[in-house]
Amino acid sequence: MRSQFKPGGAPYTLFGTTACHLCEVAEEMLVSLCEANPDIVFQKVDISDSDALFERYGIRIPVLRDEQGRELGWPFTATQLEAFVRA
Repeated sequence: MRSQFKPGGAPYTLFGTTACHLCEVAEEMLVSLCEANPDIVFQKVDISDSDALFERYGIRIPVLRDEQGRELGWPFTATQLEAFVRA
């Protein structure tokens, strides 16, 4: 699965935890979108590694954030995800 920034790509961060089934679903959707659109890349951040991130996102994960700070929180569909990255 692609989970690193790529030069010239559009960096996104997917916040979640390893024990979160919904985070896995969101990541699968994002990976599918990346496979169809190689210019879209992302990194995963496990919020359990940071008290501040856990406090901010703990009940909202998974959350996708772009480099401008816009966030798309769960629940979202593949269509909503694509609209978010295209906006």
